[in-house]
Amino acid sequence: MSGVGAGGSSKQKIETSKASDSSFKRKRGVFQKDLQHMMYGYGDDINPLPESVALMEDIVVEYVTDLVHKAQDVGSKRGRLLTEDFLFIIRKDLPKLNRATELLAMNEELKQARKAFDVDEEKLVSGD
Repeated sequence: MSGVGAGGSSKQKIETSKASDSSFKRKRGVFQKDLQHMMYGYGDDINPLPESVALMEDIVVEYVTDLVHKAQDVGSKRGRLLTEDFLFIIRKDLPKLNRATELLAMNEELKQARKAFDVDEEKLVSGD
């Protein structure tokens, strides 16, 4: 009898894990247009095959998910996730690291420019 109970319990665990997996399923095709444009930019046809786009999306989502999980592991010691955690994860891949730091610097410059523009605009409005 205990064999039946144990088998039923493992089946129940499998069903529970399937239910939790289905709650985390993502929408397919969310990045379809963006990936089509990127694929065209890198030399693919202007209208790539839907199967190719779906494959690229699966690869990209898997990569980003893996990267985030690794960064969470690094950031879990502090209790929060920081940009530096992602930089730490990609530190050995110099092209990615350089591009990421370049984009972060550009983002900071854009923030400063917007801030300066907002201040100038406020002076113009208050000057009237």
